[in-house]
Amino acid sequence: MEILYSNIEGVGGTSRPQPEEGRVATEARPGGGRPSVLKVSARSRPSSVAGAIAGVIREIGRAEIQAIGAGATNQAVKAIAIARSYLQEDGIEIICVPGFTEVQIGQEERTAIRLVVEKRA
Repeated sequence: MEILYSNIEGVGGTSRPQPEEGRVATEARPGGGRPSVLKVSARSRPSSVAGAIAGVIREIGRAEIQAIGAGATNQAVKAIAIARSYLQEDGIEIICVPGFTEVQIGQEERTAIRLVVEKRA
């Protein structure tokens, strides 16, 4: 599975060891298209992440965000709040279901916060 780092405008990107300032890491979905997982760092800009979340919600109705650490989790939660306001303009209400997931970073396994954002039924 290749990890792409993108500014989310076109969702494409190039492989890099670490996201640059204000960028969001995404995992590509099989067959292309929108990312299946948005990976947020402490340096991610909440407005950029919010735009990515809103785009994924509009397109497929569900987005998954992963964050490791307090700073990254803070940025992710702010992004969800901003995305909520973006989507309300289109009459879309969202919910967020938090949880934990294990991720492999190099040879180390880490616990990440997993935030699933979906359209409210």
